[in-house]
Parts: sequence; C-alpha cells; structure tokens
Amino acid sequence: MFLTIGTTGTPERPATDLGFLLHKHPEKAQAFSTSYGTAHVLYPEAAAERCTAALLLEVDAVALVRRGKGKGRGGAPDAALAQYVNDRPYAASSLLAVALSSVFSSAMRGVCNARPERAAQPLPLRVEVPALPARGGPGLVRRLFEPLGWAVTVEPVALDTAFPQWGDSRYVRLVLESEALTLAEALRHLYVLLPVLDDAKHYWVASDEVDKLLRAGEGWLPGHPEQKLITSRYLSRRWSLTRQAMERLELVRLAEADDSDVEEIDNAVEEESEAEEKPTPLAVQRRDAIIAALGESGAARVLDLGCGQGQLVQALLKDPRFTEIVGVDVSMRALTIAGRRLKLDRMGERQASRVKLQQGSLAYTDSRLKGYDAAVLSEVIEHLDLPRLPALEYAVFGAARPRTVLVTTPNVEYNVRWESLPAGHVRHGDHRFEWTREEFRTWAGAVAERHGYDVEFRPVGPDDPEVGPPTQMAVFSIGTMNEKEAKAA
Repeated sequence: MFLTIGTTGTPERPATDLGFLLHKHPEKAQAFSTSYGTAHVLYPEAAAERCTAALLLEVDAVALVRRGKGKGRGGAPDAALAQYVNDRPYAASSLLAVALSSVFSSAMRGVCNARPERAAQPLPLRVEVPALPARGGPGLVRRLFEPLGWAVTVEPVALDTAFPQWGDSRYVRLVLESEALTLAEALRHLYVLLPVLDDAKHYWVASDEVDKLLRAGEGWLPGHPEQKLITSRYLSRRWSLTRQAMERLELVRLAEADDSDVEEIDNAVEEESEAEEKPTPLAVQRRDAIIAALGESGAARVLDLGCGQGQLVQALLKDPRFTEIVGVDVSMRALTIAGRRLKLDRMGERQASRVKLQQGSLAYTDSRLKGYDAAVLSEVIEHLDLPRLPALEYAVFGAARPRTVLVTTPNVEYNVRWESLPAGHVRHGDHRFEWTREEFRTWAGAVAERHGYDVEFRPVGPDDPEVGPPTQMAVFSIGTMNEKEAKAA
C-alpha cells in the first residue's frame, strides 16, 4: 500500500517544514512495526519549493490471516475465500488508515512544538493514492471528498487493459488537492474515508471505534452530506454502534446550530447535579425486569428466544439461580456476535456447561425447546409480520409450553415522549408494528385463554400517567389446572 502527501513552499516558508509537521525527518528513511506488517516513511523529494512524504505499508499476509482466523478479527468479507492471495498488500484500506494514525499520530492531532503556527495554518496539499478500492465508484469518491474542500481527480483502473470491453475494476487512482486545509484535517479525512471507500474493516470493530470516528470526524463529519453512509461503513454496518454514533453526531450538530456546548444540549443539568447518577438505560431496565420476573417464577432452565447478540444471555449467566440458559436466534451472524460477547472460546468448563446458543426459527415447532421452566421473548414479536404471529404463538405456547413465558414489546403510546422520534414513526426500521397497551393486552389475553395460561401485565421503565411505560411486559404462567399437563409435556 502506498500513499504520498506533498506540499509546496518558498524560501521564507520552505516546503520541508512538512517534516516538522509530520515529526519525520526528510533526510531519514524510517520503519515502524504495526499489527499487520511494517510501515515505511520516506521522502522522494525534499526541497524548499516542493516536499513529498511517502507512506509505504508492507502487509504481512500470514499475520493478517492468523489474527483473523477463527475469531472474527481481521477476516474481511472479500478475503474469506482467498486468505493468502488478495489485494491487501497493494490497495489502500483500513490497514493503511491504522498505519496513518499510528505513524502520524501527533500530526493528526495538529501537535507541532517546532512549527506550531504552520500546524494551525492551511497548506497547499497534494495527496495521491495510486490504488484505492472504491465500492461505489468515482462518483462516491467525489461525494465524500469534495464537500470537505478537496479538488478531486479520480481515474478508474481498467480491469484489464488488454480487454477494454471488460470495463473498469473497483479500483481507482486518487489525487486530492487543496489550499484550504491544515495537515491535521487532511490526515483525519484520510483516516476515516479510506476504509469507508474500501468498505471492509480488517480487524474487529469494537465499541471504541465510535470514539475514534468522532475524534477524527470532529469539525467536518456532523455536517457532511454523506454522514450516514460514512458512519455505517466505518463501523462495519454494526447497527448498534452506528446508532450510537449518529445520536452523538446529532447532538454535536444541534450544539453547533445553537452555539452551545454538547453538554448543554444533552439533557442540560445544573453544575451541582453533575454528580447525580445517570438514568438507567431502558435496555438495562428491561433486562432487570425480566430477571426479576424469572426469579419470582423459580425458573432454573431458561430459553431466550430471539436472543440477538446475547445481552440477556450474558446477564442471566451472572445469576447462579439459572442453571441452564439457551439462546435461540434465526440469524447465524447474531449468534456469532453473541458467542464473541460471551467469550465462549475462553469460558471455563463449568460456566460453559450452563449456556448454549442454537439456530432456530420461532415460526416452526422445535422439539429442542420442550421441557424448560421459562421462555423469554424480549422485543421479538414486533419484528414479525402480523400474519406470522399465530405460528410463533403455537410454537412457544402450544408446542414448547414452558411453565412461564415473558413477552416484552414497545408501547407505541409512549413514542410521543421520544423527542427525537418523528411523529408516526416506529422506534426501529425493522418493526412491523408497535401496539398500544390495549392492543397488547387483547392479544396476550387471547393467547393465554387459548393455551391455558394466566397472564399479568407489568410496566418497564417510567410509567407515565398519560401514555404508560416505554416497554410493556406480559408474564404468562400456566394455570393450576394445566400444571399436570405441562409437566407431562
């Protein structure tokens, strides 16, 4: 991988000041060890009139495979079938962005004690990336860089010059030029947008990536017209992280519009109340309510149906009352993430014997789900089309028949209390419906009557006197007359 950053100057303001700004001497060729290879910094030209610094990253293909093998780390989707033969050594990617931040960390922060005035001033800059994967083509490259003040030259690379009829490859040669940006701003643009264009992170994307994105995007990402695409791709389309980043970016935008600090916009509080505890997130309140209800029921063997990424399973494992916990989900990707969250590969034998993750659809009966004390459907039913609810109902209440079933779902009446939620919108794009309290009670009552359960309803979260709680929970328990039947099943 190869990238150059150049500038021009005068005898009074020599271009070789670039060496001070990058903290790398133009007369030296330096090498730096990175997680996936060696980064070299050298200067093809260094004169008062023009100076160019080059970053060359030699990728260790074996290290890339070993770090990603079996753990979901470094395993880019386009390298899955070609672990040792791929474009990683040649095409700019997230690995080059990591090298940029590692080798030029001080320059990216705008720190330069030797030339502080130059670090704070715009420079005539020219950045060239000879080989850049561009998923989205030259048009997307321009949409990403031009709003930031760059003059963009982007040349598609032919798939094979001997066969022009084959068309262009997904690679481009990119040249960026600007006289309005500081070096730090330029480096931060590259750090975020190179992996966005490649659209493949080559290491595990953890929650700290949100902080990295917001630090590098400070001053330009909140107002970028492609903010949503940038955020989603940078965070490898992990929905929870993308939502978190978008919420924080919206706070920044509102603060800038109001000429205020983010802290003032984000639930402004008086100074003396800063030491007060933050409100418990609704997701945590929901898990606590579920665990409390399971404890009251005396359940020891619990099914988490539609377990998603394993947050509830993880919480249940911390409570010794639950001796067997089974997480079920139709998505293998969700189960893989859940396995990572639970650290199943590093879990002790005794703890591992208490938990199991298995793929399954709640629209079909499954003999593996019979015989459990309790089942939890937490924020699951609203993701199903209404015509499919009867199938889920029979699979859980009719066939599996756990002694206790807990169902939580959003209360649509409470949506008016979410200031960030537009009127008429559901809380998540995949929700097929959201019920009022009356609609939920009607459905739950009919289910209980059909299958011999008793049902009671509990609020989860603050119970608003006008619109009720944000989450509603139904606690189903097999009636006394049906206890023998349940045990027989």
